[in-house]
Amino acid sequence: MPSGLALNQELLLVLGLLCCAVVMFARNKPRMDVVALLMMVALPLTGVISPTEALMGLSDPNIVLIAALFVIGEGLVRTGVAQQLGDWLTRRAGASETRLLVLLMMIVAGVGAFMSSTGVVAIFIPIVLRIARQADIPAARLMMPLSVAALISGMMTLVATAPNLVIQAELVRRGHDGFGFFSFTPFGVPILVLALVYMVVVRRFLGRDDAGVVSARPLWSDWVRQYGLAGRDRRLLVTPESLLPGETLESLNLRGSMGINILAIERPRRFGYDLIEARGRTRLKAGDVLLIDIRNPDFDMDAFCQAHRIQDMPLSGVYFRDRFQEMGMAEVLVSPNARMIGKTLLDLRFRSVFDVTVVGLRHGKQPVSGSVVEESLQAGDTLLVVGTWRAIRRLAQNRRDLIVLDLPAESDDVAPARRNGPFALFTLLLVIAMMVTGVVSNVQAALIGCLLLGWFKCIDMPAAYRSIHWQSLVLIVGMLPFSLALQRTGGIDLAAQGLLAALDGVGPQGVLAAVFATTAVLGLFISNTATAVLMTPVALAIAQVLNASPYPFAMTVALASSAAFMTPVSSPVNTLVVGPGNYRFMDFVIFGVPLTVLVMGLTVFLVPRLLPF
Repeated sequence: MPSGLALNQELLLVLGLLCCAVVMFARNKPRMDVVALLMMVALPLTGVISPTEALMGLSDPNIVLIAALFVIGEGLVRTGVAQQLGDWLTRRAGASETRLLVLLMMIVAGVGAFMSSTGVVAIFIPIVLRIARQADIPAARLMMPLSVAALISGMMTLVATAPNLVIQAELVRRGHDGFGFFSFTPFGVPILVLALVYMVVVRRFLGRDDAGVVSARPLWSDWVRQYGLAGRDRRLLVTPESLLPGETLESLNLRGSMGINILAIERPRRFGYDLIEARGRTRLKAGDVLLIDIRNPDFDMDAFCQAHRIQDMPLSGVYFRDRFQEMGMAEVLVSPNARMIGKTLLDLRFRSVFDVTVVGLRHGKQPVSGSVVEESLQAGDTLLVVGTWRAIRRLAQNRRDLIVLDLPAESDDVAPARRNGPFALFTLLLVIAMMVTGVVSNVQAALIGCLLLGWFKCIDMPAAYRSIHWQSLVLIVGMLPFSLALQRTGGIDLAAQGLLAALDGVGPQGVLAAVFATTAVLGLFISNTATAVLMTPVALAIAQVLNASPYPFAMTVALASSAAFMTPVSSPVNTLVVGPGNYRFMDFVIFGVPLTVLVMGLTVFLVPRLLPF
């Protein structure tokens, strides 16, 4: 054991490094993950911890848990579950951003009450990004409310966050009964209401730097307008009495004889339908729904339906926009060296070769009116094509003749494994159940979930690796060694002794406020779990000195441990939203400190009334 002087010198070194890290975080130079790497290198040089201990975060189960939950979140995105939840939230919120924010925070807090708050954020980040894109609002206005709600979810139930379990274990170890599963709920619900009101008020100041930024990506509706596609879309049902079942598209030649482009075919199956590529050899069946584009404005649809005994079906969305999960759209450029220059689409048998249909053509910036199939192609022409996403991806590989210029913004929301959505939802519920019941550890539950998603083909390995936000993980790993360094140098013990001395003669409610404030300040530098480990014995010792019940003091530590709103490194929950929300270090200070003070005031008011001294 080093001498007291050496110990003080080591503590000063650790505190100096901690101050340097905070200053660099506040200036946002260099990047936060680079600062974390610098600290991992510098801390062993002080002699307080070894290089192996500086890297201990890499083996921390919580880091593996966060990475696994990123993968689970991506599985929900790829199967469309996240999209459906986002669509539900958007529908329920309507045009009201306030309603959207309130619903989002309530759902996140509710889900987080039964599973890891970090996991909830990892799962909801892609959902919130999609909602922000759909509602045309900056992601920063929703990302901080997301992290706040996830932190408050830790105040809802006993299993919602690790600090609650740490405090429960300490109470039981000292011979007390401990808390019940829902003992935290009467405190968490009022604090959530307070946070909802606060975030509704301050949300307009979030994301002010990018509030006017508009995505450069075109929307599906933009191309419908530019190429004059509105009103050309139809859905036709092939009835059992129709003359079409058994015929191939090539033998019908609807495009050549009547100017009808069959874009795709909806073929029913037991649950839902399959979208079939419209190829010449495709043979029609009774029950098929034809998605068609009619270029001829004089076409008599009623006469066509009667002649072929087919039924005109209702449409929803603008030019099959409601089918964008299966059917795509792209702008492609005719290459200067293309072999198709000077030829028409009919000459090229374009659809038969590329499995997509040209629905629009521009020479330069001028769209071609009338039929495009007999128009000679020129170098630099822009074609608007429609087909399945599989066909469009194949088209992108043909770089000699055609260059894919752009895809609609909606392409970001395409769920490639949409059919496996029920399996992804089952996996998520199973993971939550395993976490709630504790049959296996949280990290094992998450890893089992990842394996099941792979087994059910909800996600593949390349997508799984891409889904992990490595910058956030490096930041968390780099800051974990400070907890050990502060404990080893006596910094935490020094703070606890100072608190006991300062509280001499202060009333019980004043003591609660001091315990909350100390816990919250410690949480600025070490994890909330480590804070609970260090502060719970101090709080229970204070209760014993005051001859008071231990429960209000233990509950205050629990609530303060979850109130980690003040910096992006106070909790992994905050760290995860820094990148997606494009936040600076000071954004959390500016908005988090007032919220922490408000939560402290509500805690000091509620705790003595619900848990008397």
